[in-house]
Amino acid sequence: MKKNKFVISTIILIIGGFITKILSMIIKIVMTRLVGTEGIGLYMLVNPTFMLFIAICTLGMPTAISKLVSENKRNNKKLVTSALVVSISINVFIMLFVILAAKMIANNLLHEERAYYSLLAIGLVLPFISISGILRGYFFGKQKMIPHVLSNITEDVTRLISILLFTPFFLIKGLEFAVAFLVLSNIISELTSIIILFFFLPKNFKLTKKDLTPSLNNMKDILEISLPTTGSRLIGTIGMFFEPIIFTYFLLKLGYSNQYILNEYGILNGYVMPLILLPSFFTGAISQALLPIVSNGYANNHIKYTRSKIKQGIFFSLLIGIPATIIFVLVPQIPLKLIFNTDQGINYIKILAPICLLHYIQSPLTSSLQAIGKSSEAMKDTLVGMILRTISLIICCYLNLGIYSLIVASSINIIYVTIAHFIKIKKLI
Repeated sequence: MKKNKFVISTIILIIGGFITKILSMIIKIVMTRLVGTEGIGLYMLVNPTFMLFIAICTLGMPTAISKLVSENKRNNKKLVTSALVVSISINVFIMLFVILAAKMIANNLLHEERAYYSLLAIGLVLPFISISGILRGYFFGKQKMIPHVLSNITEDVTRLISILLFTPFFLIKGLEFAVAFLVLSNIISELTSIIILFFFLPKNFKLTKKDLTPSLNNMKDILEISLPTTGSRLIGTIGMFFEPIIFTYFLLKLGYSNQYILNEYGILNGYVMPLILLPSFFTGAISQALLPIVSNGYANNHIKYTRSKIKQGIFFSLLIGIPATIIFVLVPQIPLKLIFNTDQGINYIKILAPICLLHYIQSPLTSSLQAIGKSSEAMKDTLVGMILRTISLIICCYLNLGIYSLIVASSINIIYVTIAHFIKIKKLI
């Protein structure tokens, strides 16, 4: 049964993830139809800021909790409550900062005063995301995937219903209020998710005043894993934030038209990358299932078993990635037409698809490093990869490669990070 647990967990996560993916698409369609192109534009404008604050407020704690619970060497109730107390304390400060800085961010950074209300909404949503993330981490550590899947599905259904019911009311008040509600709807959905997860907690689960006092040892163990994990996410988020700024600046300086940059950048990031990264949805599920199993095996010194599970994770990722890569290389026009109803970006796909085969196994490798307590090593690789990406982007722009500057820079980043992760795991296990 132990040997099959990884396969069962992966299948459950893939099925659940597929359902939530469909629900997410429906939510996006509904949002677009309710608030229109301008409203979605406003929503997408604040979205990178939302993602950045989520990375900061969750502090990588779900991953840390998942790893520590799976080791089964601590009082799990004390572990979870310690994380919750620390997380809520951090979130109060971040929430106050977001609320106080919302006007400055809207006017001076986003250059859109209507984003103010959406930014205020972000501040209110963050604590709920943190709490649900920690509870999910507990169930991942216990290798119980059903609570996670059910909470995700319920969360999306609740959000869809709330958007349908209340967005028209806020639209009467103004577009900026309607978009702010799209952000606020996450409170309703995350709260639903938290309630569902509480139902799956052990029957004898009771909180006392003693439980609410954070354990310093637990906090230390959590932060040793969570801080490097957060660092990796922040490096990626910040790197992606600066990418279009650097790319646009250098290409305009070299005489490329703004129309060319917008068009080609839109094709690459609107059609090509989402299509090529579709298999990452499956490899992400594999990585989530892999983390607690590798963590438990490594903590109990079952090195041979741990190595076999990592190999299995890579094998499953390639099992999905290789057929997808063959399709993307040989007949990219078919999935492009089916999904996006376009044939633009075919040449970009043919170049990037073989490189992204490495990207599909990067996620299981990252999870494995986190599982064996080497989150800091994963963060270092991510940092070096992002630096290489930025430097190569600037060099390629100067070499007049146009949009191919981004393709080369992205390829270098993927190749370096994946190989660096693989070498480290090879040495450690």
